[in-house]
Amino acid sequence: MSILNVEKLSHGFGDRAIFHQVSFRLLKGEHIGLIGPNGEGKSTFMNIITGSLMPDEGKVTWSKNVRVGYLDQHASLKKGMTIRDVLASAFEFLLDIEKRINTLYDEMGDCSPEALEAALEEVGELQELLEYHDFYLIDSKVEEIGRALGLNEIGLDKDISELSGGQRTKVLLGKLLLEKPDILLLDEPTNYLDEAHIEWLKRYLNEYENAFILISHDLPFLNSVINIIYHMDNQKLTRYVGDYEKFKEVLAAKRAQEEAAYNRQQNEIAELKDFVARNKARVATRNMAMSRQKKLDKMEIIELAGEKPKPRFNFKEAGTSGRILFEARDLVIGYEEALSKPLNLTMERKQKIVLKGTNGIGKTTLLKSILGLIPPIDGEVEKGEKLEIGYFEQEMDQNIRTTCIEEVWQEFPSYTQYEVRAALAKCGLTTKHIESMVKVLSGGEQAKVRLCKLINRDSNVLVLDEPTNHLDVDAKEELKRALTDYSGAVLMVCHEPDFYEGFVDQVWDCSQWTTKLF
Repeated sequence: MSILNVEKLSHGFGDRAIFHQVSFRLLKGEHIGLIGPNGEGKSTFMNIITGSLMPDEGKVTWSKNVRVGYLDQHASLKKGMTIRDVLASAFEFLLDIEKRINTLYDEMGDCSPEALEAALEEVGELQELLEYHDFYLIDSKVEEIGRALGLNEIGLDKDISELSGGQRTKVLLGKLLLEKPDILLLDEPTNYLDEAHIEWLKRYLNEYENAFILISHDLPFLNSVINIIYHMDNQKLTRYVGDYEKFKEVLAAKRAQEEAAYNRQQNEIAELKDFVARNKARVATRNMAMSRQKKLDKMEIIELAGEKPKPRFNFKEAGTSGRILFEARDLVIGYEEALSKPLNLTMERKQKIVLKGTNGIGKTTLLKSILGLIPPIDGEVEKGEKLEIGYFEQEMDQNIRTTCIEEVWQEFPSYTQYEVRAALAKCGLTTKHIESMVKVLSGGEQAKVRLCKLINRDSNVLVLDEPTNHLDVDAKEELKRALTDYSGAVLMVCHEPDFYEGFVDQVWDCSQWTTKLF
């Protein structure tokens, strides 16, 4: 029996169609990977099945009494709430159940024997729900999940507005897991998570008995936890049994068959048209020509799916910098309190270095301190000569009100509109994306807009803060190629060894310097 049925779903934004007559089903115990290029509508699909967005057409049906938990990559948290408040809010529905039990007890004094029996039965069922969801262990459960996700070390009484992107993701994930929903919907849960907690989440999902739907461009993670693939492409949703590697094999064979059938039909069409053109005017062969024309008219034409534009990233390179790019002397980073021991670090021309370590220990703070965007608590950073720095921030302002064209034009006012459009197209964005407001694009499309600005500015040092977040498989592969070919220096925060291994010279483990205890 299906837990979720989606029938003939169609949806779009303006004149841009996202889905056309899409069908989908979720069965008990299925671990589904929802994949596809950036901008194909994966997050939109999640919003539709959770009811936060109404489709243009189609029907979404959940089984009765199914509790759905959704980890939304765009979820916001209110300033003033602590980590503990957010985690404890997972149990709000249990407090409602407790209120219902108390109401039933109050009503029992005036009940008929039949009503009393029904009330006692309902109280028993509700009491079982409370016990199943650990209602009487709320405080210890909050502490337990805090330990598992490294939140206790940050401090459960810390205001969520002060957290990094990775820490916010952990809080939302912790709340979701405390809710113990029947179905998990996870939209890019590994974005901003460090390697240790990606491994923890991998183990959790492998042991998870219920069904879940997962959106992720982290292929090693995806492959390790799913058993069904749904591929979202060209307004369609296609089901494949197996992991991502099996899906690639089946898809390649399917496309080869479609192309062969298309070529056979095109040859047949050409032959039929040629026969009709040569014979329709001759009395002796006119009937045969008309018969072939009828065959042409009735033929169901095979169409090949259009190839998605693949990004092409080529970083513009500035002149040669001095030998030393920066030198940190007894540098202590942080805001109100120190996040590191005194650091003595040096980076030289053409070096490619990755910063790794648990969320919240100061990787982004270190980048900003080196760049001079925030002052150090102590010590100093001396920059080298002739530096042309390209900086990719971890997150984009979600209140941005410009179109893609305007966003790039502001950065390069000397460009013509044709040059702006061409620059965005090279990053894998279509005309409809290019003319859209930046804030309505998917996370991956927004990242491509930011990369467009970065690759078109001359640089000899790239400072990149988790550049792979949200990017689809093709974009990641192309970015890796571009960084490998780049002759300048790279200083990058990244939690994906599969991405950076092979082109970096050094990996700096920030956990060796932090004052935080994990």
